[in-house]
Amino acid sequence: MIVSALAAGICLGAAAAPAIARTGAKAADRFDGTWSVEVITESGSCDRAYRYGVIIQNGQARYAGGGDFTVSGRVQPSGAVRATISRGDAAAQVVGRLGSEGGGNGTWTTSGSASCKGRWNAERRG
Repeated sequence: MIVSALAAGICLGAAAAPAIARTGAKAADRFDGTWSVEVITESGSCDRAYRYGVIIQNGQARYAGGGDFTVSGRVQPSGAVRATISRGDAAAQVVGRLGSEGGGNGTWTTSGSASCKGRWNAERRG
């Protein structure tokens, strides 16, 4: 199911971060490491909840398990997250914030063949 697979990929957006300009690179590096992200569906036909690993390195995020999602987004030096995760005709907009204390949270909304929305929570693991 594409919607389930897309919602599974939402965690990528929780920390999605293309390379930050050199001026902000040091500040963005404070989010580098391994994160565990819980994705919870609050409305729509997506599966209820997921938990996945995300690795952030040099401000760039990637799914710890591989995958076939397209991720574009950014984590600002302040920790603000804005990203899009897509697969086929399904896409999710992700917004939120990572904190320097090793946690983060935000919301997500899908578009495309099915409409879902929910929230995400992240914890730094290493």
